[in-house]
Amino acid sequence: MYELIRSHIAKYIQLSDEEFDHFISLSRHRKLRKKQYLVQAGEVCRYESFINSGCLRAYTVDDKGQEHIIQFAIEDWWISDMHSFLTETPATYNIDALEDTELLQLDKASLEKLYAAAPKFERFFRIMIQQAFIALQQRITVSMSDTAEKRYLHFINKYPKLEQRLTQLQVAAYLGITPEFLSRIRKNIATGR
Repeated sequence: MYELIRSHIAKYIQLSDEEFDHFISLSRHRKLRKKQYLVQAGEVCRYESFINSGCLRAYTVDDKGQEHIIQFAIEDWWISDMHSFLTETPATYNIDALEDTELLQLDKASLEKLYAAAPKFERFFRIMIQQAFIALQQRITVSMSDTAEKRYLHFINKYPKLEQRLTQLQVAAYLGITPEFLSRIRKNIATGR
């Protein structure tokens, strides 16, 4: 169960067995059923969550009931409402499971204990936050400057295995277009238009 997280961490920092065991002792294992919430908008997000298996999404719902998906997260990725987690204020995002999901979670107090006991984890989480920030900036730039077709092509090129796990409605909500328009884009690509 811990092989994926160990190999994930090893991409960025080297841990002794004792340091890794300490990390595991501070984390909690959690399972979510498909459609179960990790956090709902308005609640305080208490955990940073590493996906061991499954798929989640972070999204908002506007006044018209339209979903706007901000992020997907699959195996070997982290997810949280970072603002809520760090400031201990109500979450902006809903985060729910699109598939049955297994997580490893760290709460804020455990994360601080981890930093104190093994300072190299500060480097690890700094790198994770930097990568998330870069991805967010790229997503904003693509969303603001590219056509819907280019946004779709960027999505399928950047996340080639993700699209098969999602509905057309979910992909469209991530791209900021209607499912019907996504269908036309797919048809145009398939026919070479």
